[in-house]
Amino acid sequence: MKRAIMMDEKDNVATALVGLVAGERVEVVSSAQEVLEQVMVKDAIPLGHKIALANMAEGDEVIKYGETIGKASRDISVGDYVHIHNVESIRLPLTEHMLRSK
Repeated sequence: MKRAIMMDEKDNVATALVGLVAGERVEVVSSAQEVLEQVMVKDAIPLGHKIALANMAEGDEVIKYGETIGKASRDISVGDYVHIHNVESIRLPLTEHMLRSK
């Protein structure tokens, strides 16, 4: 089974250790490689990107490494792809130009 890693017990996201496909189950493991839970993937998620481990309402904190890395810019459900389309960074706010496709 494919895996994602949750770095801190406070995290509400995990990082995909391989590319994930919508509809498959992924094991979420701790940094000690203990299996913590299984999550159904709702969206394709590239290697190194985040998957939601908890439901988050717009404005809720997104937590990785035990620290807030951003705020949900819209509702996020367990298994969703968590990235710039649904998270506002607290470190570097993205401009319209940065979000535009080439």
